[in-house]
Amino acid sequence: MSGEKILDDYAFLVSETDAKGVITFANDDFCKMAGYSLDELLGQPHSIVRHSEMPRVAFKSLWDTVQRGETWSGYVKNAVKGGGFYWVYATVYPFEMCDGSKGYLSCRRKPSKEEISEHEALYREWKRAE
Repeated sequence: MSGEKILDDYAFLVSETDAKGVITFANDDFCKMAGYSLDELLGQPHSIVRHSEMPRVAFKSLWDTVQRGETWSGYVKNAVKGGGFYWVYATVYPFEMCDGSKGYLSCRRKPSKEEISEHEALYREWKRAE
């Protein structure tokens, strides 16, 4: 399937990763949008859903922020298994996992069409600058 998948208005995508960005949890909404089963996602790098049109600087900002122990929020275009994409407004929180190790929790909601349009243009500029 290719083209854009649109989140439901009430979808709330959640995933957790370890300190290296390896997926340790994903909720049903995340699995459904990404097109993967939970078993396919567990143990994979979160970059499994990274879309090629996302500029590297956006992820550098995310990682620099959460590794300082701060919360990051921003707009992300994710890839879908087998083709296609979807947009989210993501908030990523550093947290301590049950075993005491560092991890990251990402919660995502549906962005507005205006927010998507604004960030598509911005990200095209950033990609050209790479």
